[in-house]
Amino acid sequence: MSDKEKLTPLMRQYKAVKAKHTDKVVLFRMGDFYETFENDAKIASRVLGITLTKRSNGKAADTPLAGFPHHALDAYLHKLLKAGLKVAICEQLEDPKLAKGLVKRDITEIVTPGTAVNDKFLQSGENNFLGALWLGDHSGVLALSDISTGDFFFLKDSKKKIRDYFNARPPSELLYSDEQQEIIKSFIPHYGGLKTPLPDWIFDTVYGREQINGHFRTHSLKGLSLEEGSVEIRVIGAVLHYIKENFQRQLAHITSVRRIHLNEYMGLDQYTIRNLEVFRRLSGETGEGTLIHVLDQTSTSMGARLLRNWLLQPLQDIKAIERRLNYVSLFLDQPKLLEDIQTILREIPDMERLTARLSSGKINPREIVQYGKGMVHCLALGQLMQNHLDFSLSNPGDLQAVAEKIRDAFEENPPVQISDGYVFKNSWHEDLKSLRDIAYHGKDFLLNLQNTERERLGIPSLKVSYNRVFGYYIEITKAHTGKVPGDYIRKQTLVNSERYITPELKEYEEKILTAEEKLLELESRLFKEFTDELTQSIELIQTNARIVAELDVLACFAELATRHQWVRPEVTEETSLEIKGGTHPVVQSLLPPGESFIPNDVYTDTESDQILIITGPNMAGKSTYLRQIGLIVLMAHIGSYVPAVSARIGRVDKIFTRVGASDNLAFGESTFLTEMIETANILNTATKRSLILLDEIGRGTSTYDGLSIAWAVVEYLHNSSDVAARTLFATHYHELTELEQILERLKNYNVAVREYGDQVVFLRKIIPGGADKSYGIHVAQMAGIPLEVVNRAKDILHGLSGSDHILPDGQKMVKPSIKGTEQAVQLSIFEAEEHEVLKEVKTIKIEEMTPLEALQKLNELKKKL
Repeated sequence: MSDKEKLTPLMRQYKAVKAKHTDKVVLFRMGDFYETFENDAKIASRVLGITLTKRSNGKAADTPLAGFPHHALDAYLHKLLKAGLKVAICEQLEDPKLAKGLVKRDITEIVTPGTAVNDKFLQSGENNFLGALWLGDHSGVLALSDISTGDFFFLKDSKKKIRDYFNARPPSELLYSDEQQEIIKSFIPHYGGLKTPLPDWIFDTVYGREQINGHFRTHSLKGLSLEEGSVEIRVIGAVLHYIKENFQRQLAHITSVRRIHLNEYMGLDQYTIRNLEVFRRLSGETGEGTLIHVLDQTSTSMGARLLRNWLLQPLQDIKAIERRLNYVSLFLDQPKLLEDIQTILREIPDMERLTARLSSGKINPREIVQYGKGMVHCLALGQLMQNHLDFSLSNPGDLQAVAEKIRDAFEENPPVQISDGYVFKNSWHEDLKSLRDIAYHGKDFLLNLQNTERERLGIPSLKVSYNRVFGYYIEITKAHTGKVPGDYIRKQTLVNSERYITPELKEYEEKILTAEEKLLELESRLFKEFTDELTQSIELIQTNARIVAELDVLACFAELATRHQWVRPEVTEETSLEIKGGTHPVVQSLLPPGESFIPNDVYTDTESDQILIITGPNMAGKSTYLRQIGLIVLMAHIGSYVPAVSARIGRVDKIFTRVGASDNLAFGESTFLTEMIETANILNTATKRSLILLDEIGRGTSTYDGLSIAWAVVEYLHNSSDVAARTLFATHYHELTELEQILERLKNYNVAVREYGDQVVFLRKIIPGGADKSYGIHVAQMAGIPLEVVNRAKDILHGLSGSDHILPDGQKMVKPSIKGTEQAVQLSIFEAEEHEVLKEVKTIKIEEMTPLEALQKLNELKKKL
């Protein structure tokens, strides 16, 4: 007997389903439970924390089994998707009570991390993207689609820019062709989402064109900014194919696909987003301590998602920035208008995700009513804003018609489930009232019939009753059988009474018994017809939802400006940056009551003050100062007011940061290697319009190596005309302050410190000039290092600084020489004997020397050193 013959019919059915979905966890519906079998059961038990049991299947060996109640699907599905798994839901296609033999079952829905629309899986304030990637020799194409909102866009650019964009907003799931599997894995080695390779034919250009034209009902691709035969068609077509194959629902809410031009936005790579702690702290945690936590005071989920997108794509167009700032200024000038707008915004549901639920057939009656009320509130915002700036809704008359239709059709507070009844108003369909009267008020009819018959026949004991055998009947005692009229039909004789039916009662019995069924069928049909018709208005509703989301973010900016007394920045085409009284928006929000943040100024430009070397001890605030400048510039480019007394910002095309120590040991990258990778990215990508914020370059290696690297980086940023960007360079290498004498566009600044005996006070103020020492031992003492260690460190420092010191064994400790073996101590490379050499170097005219003369001169200088 074969293994197949040993299986029960149920398990043969399961095996047939699983064979088609080997890469997915199959949730197999059995009565009130979803069951998983075999390896799926082991996975489900581990991920969901449910008990793993066994099921005996005929003569076959016991099969691992794990299941959960069907009503808990949303919660468990959320966990499976978070674990990066694909799930196939196998439902019962017929009522088990009516089925003959084995209940028919089949896959009704496939859910993956990139195609989920489940509220428990999604974060209300974040997009959930499905991505597809194709790499050429020098360029790449990336497409991203959020099925939960209908947002769909693509970009084509250099592989470097594609990688930066991808790493800044990694999708939940990534599609790519089998032939590019290894290339893409090496291209984005740190990607942690679900990787889904697809057969090569899905990325075929001809097939892609068919998918695009079929979905968007177009005959030409030009309207979608696509060229015939372009690589973009492959990627977009692959996304549409995958969604249709797995989502298995209507996609009417994906109404367009748009092209993103990266040169329209400020460049922010993954390092800058991380180092500025825009969405996560350096520790990886979200929430308090991040910029988004401070800025996200939006009133709607749509606004929260849009704010995140703005932070990822700051504007380069100064007119567009000014437009946003003008709205913020308007709200600040009219606080009552701002209050009224935010009051209405708080009543608006997530119109974008409700639209996706409508399109996919998942929306329920109560959500439809919320949907309609959301439209009404959108129209109210349009009324408030009709005389202000360029704000206007899209086709408000059509939107109002849709809202009124929902109001006319649905009960004020319908149930979530259609089967609970009273979804539509009686006036919506002529049969609703009569069926409800019968289904829900049948007892009133029977009571009226009983009273009428008692009075008509003069039988006060007459009763109208019901049982399962005979249904409804009229019972009359034998003492009154002589009064029974001729239209009564006897059905049963009892000891003391007779039971009758009448044609009228029989007809009403049929109505009562079928009314609820007919009512459910009618309301279900009406709901399907209504949602199908409502689907025709999806694009209208989406357009207005996006307008409202933008208004929400701008109102949020005004709220923040009012609350924190922020100012309007001036963004110009200059290449200077001047901030007066700037503060760090995140640190300031975390300060305890009564404690104030010390504001600081900054001025830099590409003509005279291009590079600012900032020295000073640890804990003095250098890193905070760098970050606050980066955040102020970022906020200005998204159209927000900023935390400063004034801010005049020459447009920045990219912000680069290298702040703090971090590593990536899981991928073989040490702290120093990570530091060098980030520094290399800056030096290879920055332009004259960039803003570079560097903190402690070269600290991850030995002193002389690190100092040499830091020195060379500063020189390169100063002398390379292509990368002569505005730069702030915080460092502990005091030797770098000497560069002010050599590099004309370099200026020294330091964090002010006051000494009181053995104590130091950090004033958190940036002032001109270089620091003369690091105060590292003072910081160690403040941190709680044992006093014995602190005192010994002072002795050693004293010895290293020039005076001999007696070691514990009685020998003298001599200050190391630069000529000797490299030491892990920080020494000045500007010794007195070197100054004459430096003076000579300054007078050399290299351009007038032959290569041989230059080598001879270099050898001569080397001997002098």
